[in-house]
Formats: sequence, C-alpha cells, structure tokens
Amino acid sequence: MTQALTSAVPSADALDTPLAVDILADHEQKGLLRFLTCGSVDDGKSTLIGRLLHDTKKVFEDQVAALRKDSARFGTQGEELDFALLVDGLEAEREQGITIDVAYRFFATEERKFIVADTPGHEQYTRNMATGASTADLAVILIDARKGVLPQTRRHSFIVSLLGIRHVVVAVNKMDIVGYAQETFAAIEADYRAFAEGFGFESIEVIPMAAITGENLTRRAPSMSWYEGPTLLEHLETVRIDADAVNGPFRMPVQWVNRPNLDFRGYAGTIVSGSVRPGDSIAVAASGRLATVARIATMGGDLEEATAGDAVTLTLAEEIDISRGDVLCPPDQRPEVADRLSAHVIWMGDEPLVPGRRYAVKVGKRLTSALVTRIVHGIDVNTLQEDAAETLSLNEIGFCELALATPVAFDPYEVNRDTGAFVLIDPLSNQTVGAGMIWRSLRKADNIHRQAFDIDRGARSELTGQKPRVLWFTGLSGAGKSTIANLVEQKLHEKGRLTFLLDGDNVRHGLNRDLGFSEEDRVENIRRVGEVAKLFTDAGLIVLVSFISPFRSDRKLARDLFKGDEFVEIHVDTPLSVAEDRDPKGLYRKARAGEIRNFTGIDSPYEPPESPELHLDTVHRSAEELAEDVIRHLKL
Repeated sequence: MTQALTSAVPSADALDTPLAVDILADHEQKGLLRFLTCGSVDDGKSTLIGRLLHDTKKVFEDQVAALRKDSARFGTQGEELDFALLVDGLEAEREQGITIDVAYRFFATEERKFIVADTPGHEQYTRNMATGASTADLAVILIDARKGVLPQTRRHSFIVSLLGIRHVVVAVNKMDIVGYAQETFAAIEADYRAFAEGFGFESIEVIPMAAITGENLTRRAPSMSWYEGPTLLEHLETVRIDADAVNGPFRMPVQWVNRPNLDFRGYAGTIVSGSVRPGDSIAVAASGRLATVARIATMGGDLEEATAGDAVTLTLAEEIDISRGDVLCPPDQRPEVADRLSAHVIWMGDEPLVPGRRYAVKVGKRLTSALVTRIVHGIDVNTLQEDAAETLSLNEIGFCELALATPVAFDPYEVNRDTGAFVLIDPLSNQTVGAGMIWRSLRKADNIHRQAFDIDRGARSELTGQKPRVLWFTGLSGAGKSTIANLVEQKLHEKGRLTFLLDGDNVRHGLNRDLGFSEEDRVENIRRVGEVAKLFTDAGLIVLVSFISPFRSDRKLARDLFKGDEFVEIHVDTPLSVAEDRDPKGLYRKARAGEIRNFTGIDSPYEPPESPELHLDTVHRSAEELAEDVIRHLKL
C-alpha cells in the first residue's frame, strides 16, 4: 500500500524535472467540465461516480482495500465491490444506502478535467440538489431501466432547467437487469424527450448503461451492440459547452478595493463574463460613472487581456467612486439596475418564507436588505403545476417579487448565471435560507439607467460648507420626536446650517397619502422617506427625519442608503405609559377603544434600536437639553 501511494504521488524533486513541468502545464491547459448526477433513490448515482473514479485510475490501492472492507460491511453487491461507497462518505448514507449530502469529486482524463457533484434523490433534499446544480455545466440524470421516467425525474429535470443547465445526459441505468432490451431503452428515451421539450435544453444525450459493470460508462458494451452512440465518458470528454461567459459582455463584480499604499488603488474581483483590455472604457453599473482601464494587475504580472474566470485587479486612469459590490461593465452594455425584482426562489430554510419578513440578500458581491413582497405562485416540482401559495416551506419553489433596500446591478439569470443569482440570508442566524434566480426587474421600462452628473454631493457639500447628514429620530407616538427635531433644526439654522425636516404626519398628507398602516405599507412608507432623505443629502443638506419607524429592519433599510457616519439613529426613549399619559393627539385613547388599528405600542410592536448613535431619555431630561445633546454629537 505504501508503495502504491509512493508511486502515485510524485516527490518534490520529481516535480522539478522538465517532464513533470510539461505534464503540469498540459494539465493546466485542459478544459474543465462541472457536472452533477441526480435521479431517484437507488438509480445508481453514487455507483456511477465510483465506477468513473475507479476506471479512470483515480483510486489508490489503499482506497480499494478500504472499499473492499466497506463493501463487506455496508455493500449491496454481495462479494463484489460496491463502488457507491467511494462517494457515500456519511455514516448515515452508508447505513441507509442513500445519498444525503452533496459529494464533490475530482478526476481527469487525457482530454478534460472534471468536477462531479453527487446529489440526493429524496425530495426532502431538493436544496442539496440545487446546491450541486448551481455551478454545473451539465447534468447526468439517471433513470432505472426497470422503472422508467418517474415524478422525481421530472422534478430533477425542472430544477436543472431552472438553474440554467442546458446540457443533459439521460443515463438509463441497470440495463443488465432488463436483459439489455432495446425496446425498453427506446420507450424510456421517447418518454423523456417528449416531456423535456419545454425545458430549453440545448442538448440531450440518452445512453443505455450498466454502471455496476461499467458497460457504456467507460467502455463499450457488446451486450448493447444496437446502441451506436458514445459512452458516457466519451460524451463528457467531447461535449461542447458554449463559451457564453467568454463571449458575453464584460462583467466584474468588485470584491475588494485594493489599496496597499497611497500610490496604488485597484479594484479586485473575478471576471464572470466577457473580457477587458487596458485602454477599454468601463462604467460602474449603478452610478454610471465612466473610467478607462489603465492596468490589469495579477500576482504573476500585468496582463494584456483578461477574460471570464480570471481573478484580477484593475487600475483606472480616472479616480471615481467604486466600492465592494459594484459591477464594472462596458458603457454601452450595462446590466439592469433595480430595487424591485421578480425571481424564482428555492426555499432552504426550516422556517417557512412568509411575505413581509425581512432578509439579507446577496447579489454577486453586493449585500443589502430585502423584503419578499409577494409570492406570485408556488410550483409543484413533481407536476410542474403553478399553484397559489401564501408561504414556501423547506425545499419548495415559488415565483416571488422582492423589494430591496438598495438597487443592485444584475442580468436575468437565463442570460448570466453569475450576475443573475442571489441568496437570501436570515439576519438573526446568518444562515442561508433561500436561493434565487432573477427573472426581471419590476418596472414598466427596461431602458432606464442611472445618469451620471459632474456636480455631485461632494461638490454641493463643499459649496454649503457642511457635511450632509441624516438625523433619524425614532420612538413611540408622543415620545417627543418632532419637538426635539424642531429644536435641533432651530439650533442648526442659527448656526447657518442648511436643513430640512421630514415629519411622519406631514409626509403622510402628501408623498405617502396613499399608504395605510399594514406591514407592507409601513415598509413602503420608510422606503420612500429614506429615498427622499437621500436626495436631500445629495443636495448637501442636513436632514432631520421624525418617524415612529417601529421596525429595526425598516430602519436598517434606510441606513443602508447612506455611507459611514452619514446616518445618525436617535432613539427618543419614552416608556409606553408616559407616552400614553401625554397622548397629545388623543391617538392612544382611540387605539384602546379599537378605533385605530395597527397602532404602535397597542396592537403593533415597537422594536427599540439596539445600538443607536444617540439615546435620548425624555423622562428625566427636558427637550432643550436633549436637543443640545444632538448638536454636541454633530460636533459643529
């Protein structure tokens, strides 16, 4: 065994020989194909992968010895090797004889390198299967020749199509058990091609095989001489995967602003589509700012051209505002930028998705907050029927509408899987609870892009001689928010500062007069006010916002619109009993009498800030004193 391992792994000295260098260089030049296997339980997915690894000489002698031992203990093939055990690594999988987790394996032939994902067949592991499919170029869908096309076959094919995989191999396995009957294979092939017509696959290769013996897997099967197509390995080695990523428009999400010293500023990221060269004009998708590429820097030196898959640092001839999450693109081929999206969502959380709840959403490298505003319909993955749905449970799929705190740059998922995908994250547990594929933006026009102007907030701030800020006063009704905000504005005015005060009641008489007090309307109320406040700060003003804004997630949506210390959250803290005693507008009395519904503090909760920039205690201190606290905080 030691000898086998020693002969399989070259020594450090051997790696320095010209022959070894040539072998490594040749290996690096090979193309890479990512594929997954999926199918119903016991269709032979793990056996197929194990046989591929064994027959392509990717299993060491000690692994074969361990496999022989495990086959005797856990195997299902009598005295023969059970190749499925090479892949089924979890103890629970071996005991149950099924795949639970996604197992990734690497192997290579003279023609190509491969990364294969073995995904679960059980419906309750749909999220695992979706994980394996998210990066795959091709799917191998197994069908048991004894059973034919099953509901799970349709479910897996739908998910594969939904996740953008356009090349499919239908592996009709266990042909040895049905006597290698051509009629059985032909019926299954016709059945599959008939129902898969609407999935938009670019290629479907149907191959009869017996994975346990390797027939038509890595070698021709004399027992199926009637089959004239390729073996599975031959097809995997030769299938042409369209180079859409290389040929598409340039896209590079910025992962990191690289500034090691005062003399260097670059923007690091991996190019997900297209190519770029020094001298190319590029734009920041969200802002529309233009610049020229000066250098393409890498650890190995500057490049004359970088293409999809390259991790590079771009330096620009002009200094423009770019941060993590921005997408760099050609000026004339910009992605859409929107904060309202429709998307297919695969739900992966144990708690159901409910419209109105807030999540963090990550699109590319951009992280922001999101609200699922509506589930348009659920999708029965077995029948492919669209059904009305109020929630999505674990492993369910739905077509949803989302509202994001900040606009994001994206391409539809069917155009670009990298810029069109997102994940939903539970903000409390930080667990990924959903995966989404963007369909389109929710707006009436598709030709709207942000226009860049030369006079920006920096120029306006310099003219006004002040730093734009948002002072966000939050607290119960009757806490004294508007009173304190009014005093603060007076003091700022006396100091010659340019200000504007946005008050909750006043805004609802105009801009937000169409909104009620449902949870969805409250979200929209704060969203609009946040956008208006941002416009005022762009104008160089200090904006005072006096809103109950009872939910932390809503205030987070507003905060996300601003940078650094521009947003100052001020908790005007008054106990409910004190606010109710004051009741300056008689609202608490009406709420107690049932005349006002969804009133904060009575039948709708107030979530106090957890770490506000300022905490104002209105019980023990006067409004005048608290206003002075705000002024001192601003250090004017």
